[in-house]
Amino acid sequence: MSSSPSPLRSARGSRLALLVVGLCWLAVLFDGLDMFIYGSVLPHLLETSTFGLTADQAGDLGSYATFGMLVGALAAGTIADRIGRKKLMVSCVTLFSLASGVCALADSVTVFGLGRTLAGVGLGGLLPTAISMVSDYAPRGRGALVIGLLMTAHHAGGILSAYVAKWLIDPVGWRAAFWVCVLPLLFAPVLAKLLPESLSFLVAKGRGEEARALAERYDVEVPAARTRGAGDRWTNLANLFRGDEWIQTLLYWVASFGGLLLVYGVATWLPTLMRAEGYALGSALSFVVVFNLGGIVGMLVAGRAADCFGAPRISALWFALTAAGVFLLSIHMDMTVTMIVVFFTGVFLNSAQTMIYATVSIRSDADHRGTAVGWTSGMGRFGAVFGPWLGGRLLASGNGDWGFTAFAIAGLSSMVFIGTAALRSSRRTATDSERELVAAH
Repeated sequence: MSSSPSPLRSARGSRLALLVVGLCWLAVLFDGLDMFIYGSVLPHLLETSTFGLTADQAGDLGSYATFGMLVGALAAGTIADRIGRKKLMVSCVTLFSLASGVCALADSVTVFGLGRTLAGVGLGGLLPTAISMVSDYAPRGRGALVIGLLMTAHHAGGILSAYVAKWLIDPVGWRAAFWVCVLPLLFAPVLAKLLPESLSFLVAKGRGEEARALAERYDVEVPAARTRGAGDRWTNLANLFRGDEWIQTLLYWVASFGGLLLVYGVATWLPTLMRAEGYALGSALSFVVVFNLGGIVGMLVAGRAADCFGAPRISALWFALTAAGVFLLSIHMDMTVTMIVVFFTGVFLNSAQTMIYATVSIRSDADHRGTAVGWTSGMGRFGAVFGPWLGGRLLASGNGDWGFTAFAIAGLSSMVFIGTAALRSSRRTATDSERELVAAH
């Protein structure tokens, strides 16, 4: 008797995948909206001296959210293992929605900063959990596709944030933009009702029968049970520093630091820096739209390019092109030319960091690959905290013109570090392994 899934079961599995991916996509859309909304309203906050806000304080506020994201990302795995992926996603959406309400009601920099920090915790915990969820329910052979689609939601949220700011700030005020970010709170009950629990979580908790019944009903695979002990995570971490591996590990970490410094520095300060270059506020917010459109295209292009040429090469090349684009933004050009530069900067910037993770995955041994990628991401988060702070300090000291240059230097440094790491380990890489792992990423 054939073990091939029937058309009916395959259709039901596809419907379940569509439901899970759709719900997670919306959650990540709201994540992107909340993440980018601060950068979109920041030029107005500075121009009106809201709360007596200065450029250096604005940079600190941007770092509060990214620090919260660092905490949320590091805590997400442990919390999800206790309460489940579904409950954690619902909790994260609830947290960053309520935190936006704190920002909307804030009467001081301190309260506003608290709101952004709490929002960051929710934002940081949501994305890795959503990736885990869609990976569990992706149709066979479509894991890379659905993760790529999921990542486009974050940039779609960035586009939405620019339009929210353009439509609401002048007629209503900046607080209205944060009230819009509270609306995802209405989505939390929908998520709680319709989103199934993660199969990985059910298996890990010994709820195998429940997992098998769900998988059989919708024709998805049950993840294999984990057999390694908790202490293995520290053994795997130690393996990253054995022999000459410590050099390789630090190169990856520093490259990730520079990459996320660049990503979050530009995401926070792009509208403000473009205003400093003489563009009107409406035009500066249009740049956010174009930048994130480039990010969507970049996410879909980068993986395909890596399949053809190798993730390490694409990562280094993407950072070089990003640095060139960011540096060009420091020059006041014709509006059409500037839009083109912003678009292609978004294409390369928003996927260059992803290629670091792909490179680490390719170059790492299978038994500690997850640890290598996780710690590379975690160390990079410190760059995400530093980037918004750096932009604020440069503007506060009257060196705003150096903002784009500083971010361009970060891009060049990441190019050098990831390129060096790739060259050092090239002898251990096989072409077939590269193609398989990048596709899985």
